[in-house]
Amino acid sequence: MGTSLDENHIASLTINVNVDDTLKMLNDKVDLLYRFRDHYFENRLIDEAKHKNEAVQKVLDDTLVLLNNNQELVVQDHRATFYYLKGKALNVLPNYSKEAEDFLSKAVKLDPKLVEAWNELGECYWKNDNIKEAENCFNGALNYGKNKVSLRNLSMTSRQKSSQNAEEKRKMVEYGLSLAKEAVQLDPNDGLSWIILGNAHLSSFFGLSQSPKTLKLCLNAYVHAEKDIAAKSNPDLHYNKAITLKYQEEFEMALNSFNLASSYEPGWDPPKTQVSQLEKYLGQVTDFVNNSGRMKAKRLHQITQSIDAKQLGPYSGGTYTSPSGQTTVKLEHIEFEDLKEGLNEEKVILGKVVCSVYNEDGVPL
Repeated sequence: MGTSLDENHIASLTINVNVDDTLKMLNDKVDLLYRFRDHYFENRLIDEAKHKNEAVQKVLDDTLVLLNNNQELVVQDHRATFYYLKGKALNVLPNYSKEAEDFLSKAVKLDPKLVEAWNELGECYWKNDNIKEAENCFNGALNYGKNKVSLRNLSMTSRQKSSQNAEEKRKMVEYGLSLAKEAVQLDPNDGLSWIILGNAHLSSFFGLSQSPKTLKLCLNAYVHAEKDIAAKSNPDLHYNKAITLKYQEEFEMALNSFNLASSYEPGWDPPKTQVSQLEKYLGQVTDFVNNSGRMKAKRLHQITQSIDAKQLGPYSGGTYTSPSGQTTVKLEHIEFEDLKEGLNEEKVILGKVVCSVYNEDGVPL
């Protein structure tokens, strides 16, 4: 009798070891699936971007075969974890998967403390444009532990909410920014968190105040993001970096970043549209500069003759004094042709507008 119990006990231990080893193997397999996706360009040319989703699908298919073959062994003692792993695997592609949502929903119901499952389910809802449910999931994850994934995702959802007034909008933008900063603090080496922080600063630029300092903060975040190999190939990174560069009037670099975003995601239209609009805009500016706004010579002569140094107002006389009287700077009145590339300190110019160039989204000039 005693011998029989010992044998049963040993057999039970063997099964448990096998189950634990199998579960670890399945977890590693799903991690490798995501590593394959996130590091796809590490050993590939960017020209292979059009094949990325197809390649990821093949690895996903292999992963699902392994999961399905081991489901019976694992699911009895680790049902929630198994459902999470299968849901996470199915959620690897950019498009929404109802099957992924179903498995992840089962996982969090069975084990509400499974933070990773809450986050994965939230991202699944996000893909389906269900912002409210996504936010509930990320908050649900934070109830069981502070983590960078929930924080940065909540930063995104906060910026997607509609606001009733300017004050409410300001609070949401600031809240999203604080969450993104907190995510970066938890892991300063995570490029995706840096991307979200850059995007949060960009939302602040458009939603609160168009300060050049904010654009510098955007670029700083995107530069940090590019240090992470997994984040470097993210098309959103290069697209939003291009938007930032465009508003900094770094048009050549903006075009390069738009083209890079398009290269990493060939089927994505917004970068191509931005390139087309910006090239059209710059072409019109160049044409008008070279041809004096295509204004008739007689009218152009009249405008030129009407320019008088007296029109400089408080900037005339070689100096400018601030309204408070505390600051005075020297100013030299020069012609446009005397301007040099870069800063032109202590210089003042006077001119009149001869034309305006229409732009789709008000790029500054």
